[in-house]
Amino acid sequence: MLPYDQARQLVIREVAALRKTTAAETRRLREALGFVLAENVIADRNYPPFDRSTRDGYAVRAADIAPGVTLPCTGELKAGDESTAVLAPGGCVSIMTGAAVPPGADSVVMIEHTQRDADRVTFDRPVQRAQNIVPRGSEARAGAILLKPGQRIGFAESALAAQVGAHSVAVHKKPRVAILSTGDELVAMEQKPGPFQIRNSNNLSLAAQVRFACGEAVELGSVPDRPDAIRAAIEKGLAVDALVLSGGVSMGKYDLVETVLRDLGAQFFFDAVAIRPGRPAVFGICRGVPVFGLPGNPVSTMVTFELFVVPALDLLSGAEPRPLPLLFARLAAPVRQKGGLTHFLPAVLDWSSDEASVRELPWQGSGDIAALGRANCFLVVPEDKPELQPGDAVLVLPRRDLL
Repeated sequence: MLPYDQARQLVIREVAALRKTTAAETRRLREALGFVLAENVIADRNYPPFDRSTRDGYAVRAADIAPGVTLPCTGELKAGDESTAVLAPGGCVSIMTGAAVPPGADSVVMIEHTQRDADRVTFDRPVQRAQNIVPRGSEARAGAILLKPGQRIGFAESALAAQVGAHSVAVHKKPRVAILSTGDELVAMEQKPGPFQIRNSNNLSLAAQVRFACGEAVELGSVPDRPDAIRAAIEKGLAVDALVLSGGVSMGKYDLVETVLRDLGAQFFFDAVAIRPGRPAVFGICRGVPVFGLPGNPVSTMVTFELFVVPALDLLSGAEPRPLPLLFARLAAPVRQKGGLTHFLPAVLDWSSDEASVRELPWQGSGDIAALGRANCFLVVPEDKPELQPGDAVLVLPRRDLL
């Protein structure tokens, strides 16, 4: 069994090796959130395009200002006003945050450091040249590359592209991810299950995780534990960019996924990982498509998707794989687990004090979705340190959808 970090690196290596240049498309910027850029975004002019005031106050010549000095106020400038009249020595202009500093002025005095009587302004303290001014072109020069291919478009990137007028952008298409659940016990979530059946929740949770990872989910539903049914569904799943299966990957008589994939020519890189939950996770490539066989128990499915599928989808999106977002916190209560495996335990991360703390939640194992519904993270218990004490610094894996 591989440690989870080695298994993750193996996924990254193999998916990067088979990654082709993904198709690009032009999308309106309003519809490009979460996509990966396929072109440069370039500054169309200097930013800011003028010397910009960062405070409400008075534009002045620094040499004119000393404690107790009174100057006449000769005008007012708000954001968007033209600023062409030169400020004469011995005067000042009222100016608002975001407004263009007038020619001749070299600093802005905050209004809090002045007193005004009619059109006369008295200054309480000296001012340095360029104080409270963002110089023209200091944020970006015209022609500068502001965003590069491979960058994912988030809210800040959207704002930056909008600022330079990139209202349409070339982006890589999102990877299409087929999702398939296996098991005779499964029925659709819209159906009423029999006494010994359960609703298929994994399809919905995996589709949500695909979307949070900026992929496009293609739901194939569920199939019974029969080789012909599993084979037919997998054939459909191999028509897209990646295939994620849940269930059928353990050692039981009816765990048939690996057998069917092997018959279809799959090459496997691991079929067990030293983690709990999620030990029977499988990764392979079949007909040039990454295939992930995840354990059927819902918590196992969610953990292994985050560990192994997310970096593959990053690569298939045209981006580099994001690091696993592990955080440090202080343990609030003792934890004791079995050694030899890295444990990912449903837990609650709390920031109500100065330092983040985390507490394991009671749970009934990897089928306990209710416990995960109360959790906002997973507490990571190392394989070589299965017993932890209150106050220990521990790693936490946040739930991507909550933190």
